[in-house]
Amino acid sequence: MQNKYSLRDKISYAFDSMMSRGTSGLILWLGVLSIILIVFFSVVVLLTRTAPGDEGFVQMTWMSLMRTLDPGTMGGDEGDTLFLLAMLCVTLGGIFIISALIGIVTTSLEAKLESLRKGRSKVVEEGHTVVLGWSEQVFTIISELTIANENQKNPCVAIMAEMDKVEMEDEIRGKISSTRNTRVVCRTGNPMEPADLGIMSLETSKSIIILSPEGDNPDPEVIKIMLAIVNNPLLAPLDLNIVALIRDPENVQVAHIAGRDKAEIVLAGDLVARMAAQTALQSGLSVVYQELMDYGGDEIYFHSEPSLSGRTFREVLSMYETSSVIGVMPSGELPILNAPMDRVMKDDDSIIAISEDDDTIILSGRTGFDIKADAIRTDHIEDRSPARIIMLGWNWRAPIIIRELDNYIMPGSFIKVVANEHMCGFQNQVFSLDNLQLEYTPASTTDRKVLEGLSIESYDHIIILCYTDSMEAQEADSTTLMTLLHIRDITEGLGGEYSIVSEMKDIRNRNLAEVTGADDYIVSDQMLSLLLTQISENRYLSGVFWDLFDPEGSEIYLKPVQRYVATDVPLNFYTVIESAAKRNEVAIGYRIYRLKDNAESSYGVVVNPDKSDTVTFGEKDMIVVLAED
Repeated sequence: MQNKYSLRDKISYAFDSMMSRGTSGLILWLGVLSIILIVFFSVVVLLTRTAPGDEGFVQMTWMSLMRTLDPGTMGGDEGDTLFLLAMLCVTLGGIFIISALIGIVTTSLEAKLESLRKGRSKVVEEGHTVVLGWSEQVFTIISELTIANENQKNPCVAIMAEMDKVEMEDEIRGKISSTRNTRVVCRTGNPMEPADLGIMSLETSKSIIILSPEGDNPDPEVIKIMLAIVNNPLLAPLDLNIVALIRDPENVQVAHIAGRDKAEIVLAGDLVARMAAQTALQSGLSVVYQELMDYGGDEIYFHSEPSLSGRTFREVLSMYETSSVIGVMPSGELPILNAPMDRVMKDDDSIIAISEDDDTIILSGRTGFDIKADAIRTDHIEDRSPARIIMLGWNWRAPIIIRELDNYIMPGSFIKVVANEHMCGFQNQVFSLDNLQLEYTPASTTDRKVLEGLSIESYDHIIILCYTDSMEAQEADSTTLMTLLHIRDITEGLGGEYSIVSEMKDIRNRNLAEVTGADDYIVSDQMLSLLLTQISENRYLSGVFWDLFDPEGSEIYLKPVQRYVATDVPLNFYTVIESAAKRNEVAIGYRIYRLKDNAESSYGVVVNPDKSDTVTFGEKDMIVVLAED
């Protein structure tokens, strides 16, 4: 068969193949060209015998090499004209080769520096937290992780997003003053691409947080990232701890399918709705949730204590001085909050406790608790009256909030919905409520005259929602902010006590509408960030928090102190725990009414107090308990 390719074609093809190798190929070709140049003229000089001395081939080659590397060497040459001409050619060739080499090396270094600037090098870490995606939530997550990692050695948070690495680092430095001992590493890449995910060393990570991106339909992107992780052959056999945020309830099932048993799914809208409903009805509850979900004070931990085997849950409640036991985690089962008081602890049970840190859950060793038995109250009858609630604004979470409110309030309660008619889907909803009477009034929620005409003084609780179904996030938050400012001004003029819960989409706008008290709470994605961080540190916390926000089972309540102990009597918290246990409840803190406007004292809310400290309660004080109703 006749050869179709000429020698020139083959040489050209070989040259192109070598060049395609990049910097190494170019340097190799320059090296080959240098050798050919040096050897050729060395041979010419030797054959023509024009060298000034009796140099052999090796010496002649060395002389040519020196003139190639340093053109100034030729300045001292003497000899035959042919010799000088040969050395001139060698020197000129050397100038070309060295110049080209310098250019190649410079270009290669610039490309490498540019690659490093873009953040494409592999993250060589173990036990690090990986954050995939970018939103305002990332700053809260980093801030919380830096606090959680203070007692860790060389902690690291690695972030990947489709943003410039330098830009991400600048934003983090601008919004987080200190990351303490935690290193924050940023990488540029697409979290949906397996090749890019390989940069993050997911196989050695402690946990993986998948953020919901900005946009109207972010869930598909979150689900694709989960699929890219769990379908990776290298990662599939590993026990990964993935936490993902899903916005739409309709996408939860497919998210569970995509994440399999490796992912904890946090449903943002449902969580926000439940939190809004609970905090609207109970003054001070928002402070309790904030305390439990951030790392600034006390958090929820799991702790194994084999020596508790054989003890009842009621006994265990008083065995920790500086930690509050709230439940039991049986091995291989779901957590049990507010476990039956007569439940006997088993060898493989872990306790669920509120404590300052995981290493502060220590048995006190006390055998006596100085309980004031005569101060315990068992005859108090709680006077609960129907609630009156007004909801200003509307979005798809409003029906969830209304149904959640119906689970917690007394029969005969009333809720009035006021929202702009063209931005409200109230007419399309069908409600089946047991305890709530529902009324809807179409009106502008930013009109001061409309708000003043609503008889705000006749309501106990005020809920302000964003119009996120029909407005962009910033515009919706601006509308909520204007309504909130009007409501605050109106209620201050009325002089009564009202609980105000408002919803902000953007964390930055939440910071603008600074909270003025425990009864003035703003629900935003910040709480979602706190929850994601907590679950990333311990996946089993997902079940604990879900139980706390679920009307079924035990939730956190603030109840009148007279229900448990006598007022104006000095006593310790062991006494409160004993009184609550008689009612099958777990006491975890209290609220001092006289400090309700003092932000530095957490508006009077104390979670996980030292049990031996003496406290004297007043008539308006409350006890924070974990109870079924």
